[in-house]
Order: sequence, then structure tokens, then C-alpha cells
Amino acid sequence: MGWRDNMKTNADITRLRRLQTAIDRVRARLGISAPAALLYRASLDVCGDDEIVVEADGFGAATTSIVEGNFPMDYRTHYAKKFSTEEAALRVAESIMEEQVEAEAILA
Repeated sequence: MGWRDNMKTNADITRLRRLQTAIDRVRARLGISAPAALLYRASLDVCGDDEIVVEADGFGAATTSIVEGNFPMDYRTHYAKKFSTEEAALRVAESIMEEQVEAEAILA
């Protein structure tokens, strides 16, 4: 890789940083989270490995999932459902936790 290639790479990285900063500002203005942001995580029971998680998609929607294992590295998804807003996904997760609503009925 020559010095011209390095200059091109540096220019591309600088451009990428500027774009990311602009994207972050738009997300902040819209009140939405970054892609894969973990918005909610709670254990479904004291003894088990099952957890409920809500992850943002970066465009205002989010997925509520019931997972088992070592989230986020080594886990199995039992149920998952994408919601059109982060707020809707969070409401569902909270209702499953607080009101003991059956996860399968909502997420399957």
C-alpha cells in the first residue's frame, strides 16, 4: 500500500467519522437509539437462564426477545418479535415482567 492509498484511506475514515457524527445527531433529534443498543434486559426467573431483552434497530424500531444462555455472546432465542417503535417493544417487555403476561402469547 503506497502513500497515496494511505491518504485515500485517511480521507475515507475522516468522511466516515463526519457521517457518523451527523447520523448520531439525527438519532438524538428523533429520540431513537443506535443499532443493536440494548434498551432493556431482565431475568425472567430467579433460577433460570431465560432473559427478556429489547434491542434497537437504529431506525426507531426494536425487537423484544426471550433468550436463554450467555447473552449477547452465546445464547438461544426462544421468541422474538419486532415492533415498529422502541417504546412499543419496551412496553411489551415491561408487561411481561410486571404483569406476568405470557411471553409466548405476545412474541410467538
